[in-house]
Amino acid sequence: MQKVKLPLTVDPIKAAQRRLEYAGYYAPNQLERLHTSVSRVLSDAQATLSFEVDPQRLVVIKGDARVEVELICQRCGKPFIMTLESQFTYSPVSNQDQADKLPEYYEPLEINEFGEIDLLEVVEDELILALPLVPKHNIEHCEVSVAEQVFGELPADAEKPNPFAVLANLKKQK
Repeated sequence: MQKVKLPLTVDPIKAAQRRLEYAGYYAPNQLERLHTSVSRVLSDAQATLSFEVDPQRLVVIKGDARVEVELICQRCGKPFIMTLESQFTYSPVSNQDQADKLPEYYEPLEINEFGEIDLLEVVEDELILALPLVPKHNIEHCEVSVAEQVFGELPADAEKPNPFAVLANLKKQK
């Protein structure tokens, strides 16, 4: 298998019958949704995908994907580079009943009206799901030291009067 551009869509049933395997990439400009979630996409999204029929006669898509992105640290506000990686296993379905009958170890993947799946969307979804909830440097690389971080109780000067205290006073007067 040589590294080539991956197809945008594929018929998973035909691909599984042929036991196809893909190893390739999507260019950064194809990853529009990922671009909106990160500061910059720095590399091609590399992916490998294999299609097969399992012993239960279910079509199975196994794969992994990785890409380098630049994120903004939520502690110090400086950019840093992170490699997003994901491994996934899907089984294509055409309706919710089929999805409900799938074994737990397969994620359902809905096929479109042409019997195909959008591979670019699958890879991009997996990479977006691999993003950290709160992007931040490792503590040893972050410009904000542990001493500067505040945890627990707020200082007394940070406490503000309760805006509803006036209502409580009115209630007492009645």
